[in-house]
Amino acid sequence: MTFLMVGRTHLLSVDTHIPPLPFVLFEQFLDHHHHHHQQHSNFVLNMEKNLQDSEQQDLSSAQPSPPPAFPDGGLRAWSVVLGSSIVLSCAFGYLASFGVYENYYSRHQLAHISPSNIAWIGSVQIFFQYATSVISGSLFDLYGAKVPLVPGTLAFVLSIMITSVCKEYYQFLLGQGVLGGLGSGFLFTPAVSVISHHFFHRRGLAIGVCTAGSSIGGLLFPIVLKQALYSQRLGFGWGVRIVGFAILGFMAVACVLVKERLPPRRGKLFLPRAFVEPAYTTLIAAIFFSFWGLWIPYFFIVSFAIEKAHMDSDLAFYTLSIINAGSFFGRIIPGFLADKFGRLNMLVCVYATNSILLLCWVRVTTSAGVLVWVTFFGFTSGAIISLYPASVAQVTPTPQEIGTYMGQASSVVSLAGLTGAPIAGALIRNYGYNEAAIFAGVSMVACTGLSAVARILHSRKRIC
Repeated sequence: MTFLMVGRTHLLSVDTHIPPLPFVLFEQFLDHHHHHHQQHSNFVLNMEKNLQDSEQQDLSSAQPSPPPAFPDGGLRAWSVVLGSSIVLSCAFGYLASFGVYENYYSRHQLAHISPSNIAWIGSVQIFFQYATSVISGSLFDLYGAKVPLVPGTLAFVLSIMITSVCKEYYQFLLGQGVLGGLGSGFLFTPAVSVISHHFFHRRGLAIGVCTAGSSIGGLLFPIVLKQALYSQRLGFGWGVRIVGFAILGFMAVACVLVKERLPPRRGKLFLPRAFVEPAYTTLIAAIFFSFWGLWIPYFFIVSFAIEKAHMDSDLAFYTLSIINAGSFFGRIIPGFLADKFGRLNMLVCVYATNSILLLCWVRVTTSAGVLVWVTFFGFTSGAIISLYPASVAQVTPTPQEIGTYMGQASSVVSLAGLTGAPIAGALIRNYGYNEAAIFAGVSMVACTGLSAVARILHSRKRIC
């Protein structure tokens, strides 16, 4: 019994410190089951976390990326504005002085050609300047500013050099009209589109300052060309070539200053989906009609002042310079106001003002009246040049697509630039200047209504 008791006591002591085998196995089973359950729970939690992360990534990829920050100023941004202003001063300012060429050709090399046919030279240049923008704008979005600017500069200067040796009508049409338009088309859209890479809240002002460069060019080129073309020492050939060398020097500086800031977009060269956006297509239609009326005074104001207002020919040549001088302020002040009150709102007001002025052109009969009228028209027409690029940028979804949207719009508008001046020239030849002025005014009335519709469509899109 003692042994048993001792054995029992020993066994009881063993019960206290060392569990029997069944208990040990049961505890191991419980520990294993708990560990397995904990692993399963961690696996489920990890799966749920991964699913949540993937859902968040899908949602973030589905949502549009936030708009990039814009410096809206600074040395680099304003140096780009300066470079773009030089580009437009050379390309657009030179084109705006075609009235001097028109008058000179009609009295010298092309005296046997009708004014309507001579106007085709400038119209073809306008057409190709804007038609080529569909390519240059897309190249700018995809590869940057230098790709279109450098070949455009070379082609533009080559066109001026070829013009200096032209004798026949077809030579002027090909050299000055076609080649000049192709070259300037590779300059215009990149120079304007790059501003939107650096400015957003002050975009209207920046584009206004940029396009004011074309006013400076339009102010200086008619004076320089008149003095050069009628100079007995230089003559037509060297007068035009000197202008070409000056443009080459200025454009070399501009190509260094103009730089894009945002990364290029990826994808196709063109974006045809833009034409299914109602606000964009309606705005393009408005710009089309505005270009029908805009260029007619630039082409025919010199001849109108001489023939209808009986202005002295020397003074009549300065009407283009007066228009461009007024245009300088018209491109900056409305652009500044557009940033405050809305770019599309200001565009509608500018179109309406131009409509009134062009319809009032039929009542101008004296030299003093011509000088007053060109001053006001220069201001209001300059606002069109600065506000329409800002308005197109306003309806563009992302900054990386502005060049393409601008180029596609310009390609459509080019048809108005091609046909507007010849239509006016035919009206002048068959009926008179009043009918040409009425055509320009009615075209501007149409674009006023269309721009108002575009503004409403864009506001509804933003609300939706």
